[in-house]
Amino acid sequence: MNETFQSAFDSIDFDHWREISLESSAADVERALRGGSRGLDRFAALLSPAAAERLEDLARLAHHITVQRFGRVVQLYAPLYVSNECVDTCTYCGFSREHQIERVTLTPEQVESEAQVLLDEGFRHLLLVSGEHPRIVSTGYLAEVVQRLRPRFASIGIEVAPQTEEGYRRLIEAGVDSLTVYQETYDRRLYATYHLGGRKKNFDWRLATPERAARAGMKRIGIGSLLGLADWRRDGLATFFHAQWLQKHCWRSQIQVSVPRLQEALQAIDAPVRVKDVEVVQLVCALRICLPDLGIVLSTREDAAFRDGLLPLGITQMSAGSRTEPGGYEAPNTDAEQFEVADRRTPAEVARRLNELGYEAVWKDWEATLHGAA
Repeated sequence: MNETFQSAFDSIDFDHWREISLESSAADVERALRGGSRGLDRFAALLSPAAAERLEDLARLAHHITVQRFGRVVQLYAPLYVSNECVDTCTYCGFSREHQIERVTLTPEQVESEAQVLLDEGFRHLLLVSGEHPRIVSTGYLAEVVQRLRPRFASIGIEVAPQTEEGYRRLIEAGVDSLTVYQETYDRRLYATYHLGGRKKNFDWRLATPERAARAGMKRIGIGSLLGLADWRRDGLATFFHAQWLQKHCWRSQIQVSVPRLQEALQAIDAPVRVKDVEVVQLVCALRICLPDLGIVLSTREDAAFRDGLLPLGITQMSAGSRTEPGGYEAPNTDAEQFEVADRRTPAEVARRLNELGYEAVWKDWEATLHGAA
């Protein structure tokens, strides 16, 4: 990977592309739907107001591509929060260091106990989540936790403070196979207004995180922007560009995109920009049409009815029964949540609903076994 994403990113004027999107015509949308345009041209057209008038056509094509590429299966996973300690000041997050909340970091034994609850519910895919505190939630701590859990779980991912390339190598050796890291917003100016302290203030360090993980050998890499922090079209265009670049330059890793929408969090700001349901639908459809092999992840930030409606349009992975505080599966404590969960169905209820909608809930990915992994 000689070219860096930062150099590619800095060469693009996303405000200009947002204007192109807003000015796209019905003919531009028709050409995009028929595959007559490519890259940012096509994606900008599919995010346009003109494309919103053709939303049923976008949805029909997105559904066709999804079934063609992924069938009718949806992988279920659970986030397991190991710590809410954080050294960053982020105005939208319930874990921000300025907030007066009870700080908790689970011991490896407590993490095992939480994981057992999820194991008993059927989960075999875990996402370990924490606030960003490199000293308390260190690479060594995470490696020990993963080594304890790996024999019982098919896949263990992390959504923690960005690591060095060597740090990711150590975690991969311990058993981590996937990384999730949100840029939050790709607008540098707005990014600075939301991130007031801590290492997360460094926009470029975070932007390069997926590349470091890819060089280390990470099997799956998930990115995304937090919808509601900035103009959704501008961040959508940048997210698409990032995912497309990663698919080309980090092709050994499977690339995924999450579409989280900013939800209420204790002591945090409300969403500065309101993103409507229909706009999330349009974004998901455009991602699926323009990046047919992309994994698209949906969390319990959205309510049950909306998640059910989005499912056929491109979703390949979704969480269920989520708690967003450390120790939340054994001892729920809403005062320590990172954000408020909207879909509070149990994992069994989510799986049953998937079945009713004609989909199969996949609890375990056998790919690691097929590839001869331990």
